Amino acid sequence: MRILERYIAWEVVKGGLVAVMVLVALVDFFTFADELGDLGKGKYDLGKVVQFVILTSPRVLYELMPSAALVGGLVTLGGLANGRELMAMQAAGASRARIIRAVLAGGLVLLAVSVSIGEWVAPGAERAANIQRALALNEQVASHSEYGVWVRDGNVFINIRDIERQESLGDINIYELGPGQTLTHATHAGKAVYDGKQWHLERIRVSRFAPEQVSAERKSSADWSSVLAPEILNAFVIRPENLSAWELLHYIDYLKENGQQSRPVEQAFWSRMVNPAVTLVMLLVAVPFVLTLRREVGMGQRVVVGVVFGLGFYLFDRMFSHFGLIYEMNPQFAAAFPTALVLVGAVIALLRMGHG
Repeated sequence: MRILERYIAWEVVKGGLVAVMVLVALVDFFTFADELGDLGKGKYDLGKVVQFVILTSPRVLYELMPSAALVGGLVTLGGLANGRELMAMQAAGASRARIIRAVLAGGLVLLAVSVSIGEWVAPGAERAANIQRALALNEQVASHSEYGVWVRDGNVFINIRDIERQESLGDINIYELGPGQTLTHATHAGKAVYDGKQWHLERIRVSRFAPEQVSAERKSSADWSSVLAPEILNAFVIRPENLSAWELLHYIDYLKENGQQSRPVEQAFWSRMVNPAVTLVMLLVAVPFVLTLRREVGMGQRVVVGVVFGLGFYLFDRMFSHFGLIYEMNPQFAAAFPTALVLVGAVIALLRMGHG
């Protein structure tokens, strides 16, 4: 029996991996076509477009693995059913419970692949993709370190410690260099806001450096004529969906310590916790679909069923997540409810199938 279980598990793994590769390739194609609209802007050439698509692929794979597991499970188990292999296994003494256990064992392998990529590869690759795209499009020199974001605007060097969003910055230092690369002005602003045309600084301290003296002054606000593009800062805005679970946990602590709103980050963290279980739930959904459909049902029909159900679940999960934020639901409930609902449906279908 162990040989049969390993066989089923391996077929599920192969089906899931093939399905996720096909889905990722499809999404990458549309991403590539969409990015071609920006081709030629700044230094964003074809090589940069390809690099962006490659770097965003791990995140796409992580998000699509549950749907791919469903499609792969339907196709794989459907093939076994059409070939009467499942019937032969049951005639040889393999119960439906053992078949389900073998399917879930294959799901655990897919889950391990998904979590490994989602936690250790996707976050860094996604941030690198957004940064290189922003830099290429805006042609401004920028870097990111533990001391914040550094941007060069001609002879002006800008250090930004806090980016709430791309149009609202905090704790900004501006260093202006004169002839001979000597420091002439050092400005600190508590906040900078972009109104769509230019920046406005608030809570300003300006230090001027002359050969013989240093002078300082304070201002409540002032216009800032920098050509700094808000779009370039978009790459450095912290997005919860682009952080690993460990990074989200630390970010939640940071926000709470500073008295900031942490609900969106908490919900993103719990979504990360729930997401691995979605892969297993999708495989559970595949079992009653296969064992209750007629064997004459073709592969194409099974793929359509898998894609429609997987896409429907994905949209419902995203919609419920937004509702959770709007109506301030418990983050654990908002993250887990869609998956729990499908799990209950799958279990009921399995129980009805067992009594049938």
